Amino acid sequence: MLSKPENERFRRQVEFIIEIDKVKHIFRQTPLLNKSRKENDAEHSWHLASMVTVLGEYAPEGTDLSRVLKMVLIHDLVEIDAGDTYLFDEAAAADKDEREQKAAERIFGILPEDTGAGLMSLWHEFEERKTCEARFAALMDRFQPFLHNIETEGISWQEHGIRRSQVLGRIKPALEEFPLFLDFLVKNVDAAVEKGWLKPD
Repeated sequence: MLSKPENERFRRQVEFIIEIDKVKHIFRQTPLLNKSRKENDAEHSWHLASMVTVLGEYAPEGTDLSRVLKMVLIHDLVEIDAGDTYLFDEAAAADKDEREQKAAERIFGILPEDTGAGLMSLWHEFEERKTCEARFAALMDRFQPFLHNIETEGISWQEHGIRRSQVLGRIKPALEEFPLFLDFLVKNVDAAVEKGWLKPD
């Protein structure tokens, strides 16, 4: 263990950086593409940031992609305390907001007040989906696990008995503003049903 920095601001920043290493131990339901195991939150966030970098040209004109990158990198830090809530788990979603708000207050509260408040605001912006940046970040967050399911023959869908209506109901709203992505979703959902990877309605 390193000796604590004497500078209070720097100390809190270092403590936060050490704390968020825990996100590497939060595993999701999304499998890696080689099907060897499920991805963790850090891998998910890295993948989203890479997607923003590559697919940013499809964001609405005027979107601040640097802000989107920050959102996708911090949006799941709350899961260090709150755990990952599977997209289709309605029971676990019942108290998700409460658990994640409490986690956000603790985790971002480690930082100096100005930095912590800034990240808390950014996290709320992502959750509320009111800005074009938040909606594009949400698109990436929904699109990535969908791609993984398509590429792994619906492993997690089959594991949880997910239906076509559930996928469309939970993912389609985030894609409706983006026709190219929406068309890709609908075509592949229908193909997944035909192949038996996804239950029909």
